[in-house]
Amino acid sequence: WIDLKVNMNKKALQIPNAPAPIGPYSQAILANGMLFISGQCPINPKTGLLEMETIESATHLVMSNIEKLLHAAEMDFTHIVKCSIFLKDLSDFQKVNAVYATYFDSVPPARETVEVARLPLDSSIEISCIAIKS
Repeated sequence: WIDLKVNMNKKALQIPNAPAPIGPYSQAILANGMLFISGQCPINPKTGLLEMETIESATHLVMSNIEKLLHAAEMDFTHIVKCSIFLKDLSDFQKVNAVYATYFDSVPPARETVEVARLPLDSSIEISCIAIKS
């Protein structure tokens, strides 16, 4: 057993141009050059309302919210190393994949996509991710 102590510089990111958390958590945490973005649903940051006209528009809104959090940490999509996608209906997989792919020009991050019974606010999609500043 080795006791390793990590000096972690942890900072919560709460920015006005991303949806406010709907529970006791931070929008994102920046720690030692790593950004952990909480699950983002298709919430319009200006109105605070869920927008899900189509799964494609919902995916774009989620990715836009993620982008705002990345920019707050002086990062972009190239810094993302891992994503988790949660879908209410896995039959939306191809449509979500088509939109998601447009956000990654070169090497896409590691990822899993899972179907879940229910998401916060009865959203159809939620995406969380981890980014690293090199």
